[in-house]
Amino acid sequence: MRKLATVAVAAGLFLGGAGAAAADGWHNLPRMDTRGVIATGKYKWELRGQNHGGFNFEVKLKDDDATDGHNVYVESKVEGYSWSRLYGTQRKTVTLKKVIYDGAAQYTNEAWLRVCRDRGSLRPDNCADTLHYLRPESLRP
Repeated sequence: MRKLATVAVAAGLFLGGAGAAAADGWHNLPRMDTRGVIATGKYKWELRGQNHGGFNFEVKLKDDDATDGHNVYVESKVEGYSWSRLYGTQRKTVTLKKVIYDGAAQYTNEAWLRVCRDRGSLRPDNCADTLHYLRPESLRP
């Protein structure tokens, strides 16, 4: 009977760990686009204790209108903080990688991501719809 209980507990721990491992894998971002910029990529939530438990993303950012003279960027933020920008390169496609997190709390539960075309200071930038992500319950501290 004890052996059966030990096997059951070990199986439960193994399956619980497998569920957490599956939850922390990479997921595809939907295609983000607006006039002059296209982006595709992937994201994942880091496990507790890895990369500050942050929101990790990798985006392939393309300046889709090489003749407009404007640069493109990815904008990201986590709960409680302002937007931060990662600029691309005019007339090129670049891959941008970043882990964003709340340094005070160390474990972020909400993140936002969008791509935009930088039209200078006289005209507003145009941005794709903002994507909002919540950390899965299985990965929350």
